[in-house]
Amino acid sequence: QVQLVESGGGLVQPGGSLRLSCAASGSTFSINAMGWYRQAPGKERELVATIASIGNTRYSDSAKGRFTISRDNAKNTVYLQMNSLKPEDTALYYCNVETTQPLLGRRDYWGQGTQVTVSS
Repeated sequence: QVQLVESGGGLVQPGGSLRLSCAASGSTFSINAMGWYRQAPGKERELVATIASIGNTRYSDSAKGRFTISRDNAKNTVYLQMNSLKPEDTALYYCNVETTQPLLGRRDYWGQGTQVTVSS
């Protein structure tokens, strides 16, 4: 019911910045929270940041102070501004949205991921 398309990933030097974008389509009015997760090679997928419909945000300890999550509800888009990037931030970043649907109830949808590589 919801499709997600991420963009903005790429190769950046340590200390650099990137802004990830995730545009949602489909049953967008059912969307509650939106967020970003990441998965590095050989590691489990982990939470980076989430943002509620009214703007409440949560960050992982690693992201706190460096990353900023935001959303534009009119555009059904969530962003992740990443500053002071470190090599350990290298991962495939996934967009996530939480929906509440009449029969399905609470459900998560995932994008295909956008690669972020931090290296000199």
